[in-house]
Amino acid sequence: MTRQLSRQPQKENEPVYGRIWAQFKKFPNGLAEGSQKPLTVSGPAAAALISAGIGCFTMMFTHHLSDTSKAREKIVWAIGSWIPGSRNPSELWGNIGSYTGKETMLLVGWLVSWPILYFLWKKKNIKAKTMFFWFFALFIAATAMSWHPLFPYLPLM
Repeated sequence: MTRQLSRQPQKENEPVYGRIWAQFKKFPNGLAEGSQKPLTVSGPAAAALISAGIGCFTMMFTHHLSDTSKAREKIVWAIGSWIPGSRNPSELWGNIGSYTGKETMLLVGWLVSWPILYFLWKKKNIKAKTMFFWFFALFIAATAMSWHPLFPYLPLM
């Protein structure tokens, strides 16, 4: 009974962020515990995460391009006109507008970058730090691009 008590306080004394970081250090092998063929590379996972960030960044880049020119906004709107509700004659339901083109560019950025990154990294081991850095950096950049004081040339609507 005393042996069990002596082991528990060590884990309880460890801060939460230390326990979380210990779990991150097991990536990707921690995902494959118990499998017949454990993972040895993390490139495909890195490709999936980073391509999502590329898609979001592409959407915000397209947003800024369309907001700075009415001609580009029409082009972006035409790109997304395949989405239902893009152009709706009913005043009750309204139009989604050029946002459909921005959504389409998000899909294009994501779906084009994912296979490219996958084939580049499918046999490589990407460090978890590198993977999450680029994932968060792209999402933070996309979020910051939606904050108009950083881009004073855009009208505040």
